[in-house]
Amino acid sequence: MRFNALVMGREQQLIRVLKLALDELDVEPEICVSAPEAMELLVQRHYSALIVDFDLPAAVQTVRLARSADAKRRPVVFTMIGDTTHVGSAFQAGANFVLYKPLSLSQVARSLRAARGFMQADRRRAHREKLESILYLQFGVAALPALMLDLSETGVALQAPEPLPAIQQIPFRFVLPGTNQIVEGTGELVWADDHGRAGMLFAEMANECRDSLRSWLAKRSPGKSRAKGHVQHAMAMASSSAERQ
Repeated sequence: MRFNALVMGREQQLIRVLKLALDELDVEPEICVSAPEAMELLVQRHYSALIVDFDLPAAVQTVRLARSADAKRRPVVFTMIGDTTHVGSAFQAGANFVLYKPLSLSQVARSLRAARGFMQADRRRAHREKLESILYLQFGVAALPALMLDLSETGVALQAPEPLPAIQQIPFRFVLPGTNQIVEGTGELVWADDHGRAGMLFAEMANECRDSLRSWLAKRSPGKSRAKGHVQHAMAMASSSAERQ
């Protein structure tokens, strides 16, 4: 399966060089321009590599989030730094490779080739289920209801009625739509905006809750639906053939 890379950057010259180098090595790029967007994508999807402009706001937090992921989901992290950034700060944040501005095609291609052996090719994107269901966030004795916008095995995007406080570890609970199964645990708030929209990574969850969530999502995944359709079609064809005989 093809490698993929999430690129967090705004400078068009940097993006052009990165795209050329990534295309040369058959790595599919996805571009975003801010830390909140990058963090949301990291929660929802799997990437072989993360390339971050270290001069952008919250770049350090983005790198740390990527490095804190489970080993099977952890991307190889590249940081792009300028003259005013000390290389030690990039490695301290968790970077595996450092790219120096202004980027050159040969420099980027050389680093990507060196990192290729550490990338994982099987980076299938986690299925996300679009929905509108209620999730409860626990702040002390108060439970704040929020609207789940989409849900995956690893996290959830949500809309709260007010901006969420800067607390990373938040207890949560919700009922899987169409069932009576409760999913609860502790989430890590990885990004939030001033309008109550936020992204949360599932940090702690009981095995039975995780199994229920995984099973619920599997039943709704496009691949599952297609496979079920193929099976039903094959059974219908077999039945029709038997009747003709």
